[in-house]
Amino acid sequence: MDTRVKEAYEYINSNTHKRPRIALILGSGLGFLADSVEDVESISYKDIPNFPYSTAPGHEGKLVFGTLFGRDVVVLNGRFHIYEGWDPTDIRTVIHTLKLFGIEKMLITNASGAVNTSYVPGDIVLVKDVMNFMFRNPLRGPNDESIGPRFPDMLGVFDREWMDRVKYVLPDIKEGVYIGLTGPTYETPAEIRAVRKMGADLVGMSTVPELIVCAYVGIKAIVFSCATNMAAGILEQPLSHQEVIEVANMVKDKFAEIVEKALEVAW
Repeated sequence: MDTRVKEAYEYINSNTHKRPRIALILGSGLGFLADSVEDVESISYKDIPNFPYSTAPGHEGKLVFGTLFGRDVVVLNGRFHIYEGWDPTDIRTVIHTLKLFGIEKMLITNASGAVNTSYVPGDIVLVKDVMNFMFRNPLRGPNDESIGPRFPDMLGVFDREWMDRVKYVLPDIKEGVYIGLTGPTYETPAEIRAVRKMGADLVGMSTVPELIVCAYVGIKAIVFSCATNMAAGILEQPLSHQEVIEVANMVKDKFAEIVEKALEVAW
């Protein structure tokens, strides 16, 4: 076992008695969901050996163990981005540690720009596929076959049965393809035109590395993306992180309802 993972696991294990089977990753402006967790035990990322920590605005940076909408969960209140300077292998350490801890399923959220012009700011989209245009992969380097395969199948990372149940209870939810770029600059209008032609509906700076490691270690995932703004060039206005936070806050009740429904039908 990777000693980095072992040390992180041992620290977390010694600081909580809870054993959830499902984890949630909260994107920009979506940390409010952590406030709904009951019977809380929390651990700061900065206290966990070998863990990266969050530096982006709107990411608090802690593991929150407890009960959310009737499910035992661990919430990652704040994520880790390549643009912050973290190596993709740092994200691998986090997801591998969660797998060792007993996590079987992952509900990932993010804030994104809408490439699909039929979307409007505030739409919450069920992600049906992703494209890795970060051109970095957290699995680079020597492989340990006891943890995962050298060549993981990304087709199986999405929990299609879970997604079908979500669509049954939320029949009006939109679906789309998410493309991950490194950031931190927002995309140019030319880049948005290009990724639209490639089939992207949403663009963001996260999620893809986490999904890759989930595929590697065998965690089944589902992704909800909050389209907080129209992507560059669609509207004649500059993009800002403040707008991302404001729109996410405007739809927080709707987002919470969707997450609640998704957790109810996780199994």
